[in-house]
Amino acid sequence: MSSTQDTLFDRLRTCCADGPISYCDFINTILYTKDYGYYTSERKRVGRTPQRDFYTAESLGPVFAELVVTSVQDIIGESLARESCFIEIAAEPGVDLLSHIDSHPFAETKLIRHGQALQAQGPVIIFANEWLDALPFHRLIYRDGYWRERAVNILEDQLVEVLLDELTPAVAAQIDRLPGHAPDGYEIDLPLQTESALKELLSQDWNGLILFFDYGKTWQELTQNCPSGTARSYYKHQQSNNLLNRIGEQDITCDVNWSPLQSQLINSKLRNVTLQSQESFFVHHGHKVAEIIVSESAWSLSKRRQTLMELIHPAHMGQRFQALWGIR
Repeated sequence: MSSTQDTLFDRLRTCCADGPISYCDFINTILYTKDYGYYTSERKRVGRTPQRDFYTAESLGPVFAELVVTSVQDIIGESLARESCFIEIAAEPGVDLLSHIDSHPFAETKLIRHGQALQAQGPVIIFANEWLDALPFHRLIYRDGYWRERAVNILEDQLVEVLLDELTPAVAAQIDRLPGHAPDGYEIDLPLQTESALKELLSQDWNGLILFFDYGKTWQELTQNCPSGTARSYYKHQQSNNLLNRIGEQDITCDVNWSPLQSQLINSKLRNVTLQSQESFFVHHGHKVAEIIVSESAWSLSKRRQTLMELIHPAHMGQRFQALWGIR
């Protein structure tokens, strides 16, 4: 093991001293332990080079930033955009959205790194790309007529998966939301911390636009069409279902559950709450930039046009990613 893995394993050993811990606690430990977690260390995570683990829309260059800025102006108007602070949550060091473009129309900007406190006030645009999927989640499996919570323990110095005797309080509080019956062995990865994080944002005194991009599904899709759940890990662009491997050195993620997040925005009286594909969002709100890029290379496939196609084409990010937004 590396020194990072040794430190995290020692932390897990302490956590498991009294028995197994939920996957949520396990993931929180290995992703967010100060200075050693996957997201809190100095590790270079994002990019297309073989040494990185995954790439994002932001890491593809300025086109995504241009589309987002133009879309924000289209939704709230150029005047309000000039008065607003652009807040990006979970920006990677050196590759935050606005760093890709020479100038922007906003009054000021603010970056909130992974694990930092969420704070917003006044006129703002709250933006996040692939933040929600990086939050810890619970894991459930339907066995013998009951939902059981999957957990992690240490046996003979090895991480192993077990089932908890009882659901953790956070999951037990959601038992009525879970399907009353499912095929035996059906798995659900339950990202409750996304709901808590959004609740925290909505409790604060701000007005403006909230805009999230991520990969996710509706609750109906997660409970009917994903029998093996959606949890996975990424290490050097290789996807795996083994979440217990390479602790602190691989990303762990699951699909966002969009349904409760959309309901939270609606119940908090945000206007124009919309969940749509990334393709649909940019076609409706970022078309000015798209038209310029296409006209720049009408007779050739330039790098900017290739990036645009990757972002909006349904076979690439266009349908795999969604946008959830609303106005307060």
